[in-house]
Amino acid sequence: MAEKIYNVLFLCTGNTARSILAEAILRASGNPHFRAFSAGSQPKGEVNPIALKVLSDLDIATEGLSSKSWDVFAVPQAPVMDFVFTVCDSAAGEACPLWPGQPMTAHWGIEDPAAVEGTEVEKRAAFVTAARFLKNRINAFINLPLSSLDKITLGAKLREIGHGEGATDARKGAA
Repeated sequence: MAEKIYNVLFLCTGNTARSILAEAILRASGNPHFRAFSAGSQPKGEVNPIALKVLSDLDIATEGLSSKSWDVFAVPQAPVMDFVFTVCDSAAGEACPLWPGQPMTAHWGIEDPAAVEGTEVEKRAAFVTAARFLKNRINAFINLPLSSLDKITLGAKLREIGHGEGATDARKGAA
């Protein structure tokens, strides 16, 4: 019997940095049990070049990465998502489309590396930090025993992952 392949969508507003990093990291870390996608509520239409450089420096493939609207994943012919993670606070606060299949959702917000101003070294450092935070979350996620967890426990675990180091969600300290 073939093992389930889980579709995972990472959402951000512009789909240029954090969601792109997460998509690429999961593609590199999660195969063959995961397919990763990313999108934005207001995509900028291009991937941040520093994100691409950091991924390349980490030996993570960047082919096929693109900034696109989350609408492409809300149509009938789109892949049905098993998980949808927001990685920026503004996307988490927006009204998302209704996703076919009622995927599990969680907020994994981290600071926007693309918003960092300063030298090229400072900007690159922000992207490296974002990639590290996302990699830690993704590694925790892909190591969950997904098939043996009930929905309530799985939801709690996904939220717990989002509250890890670097979390931006102001509610992270709430019980």
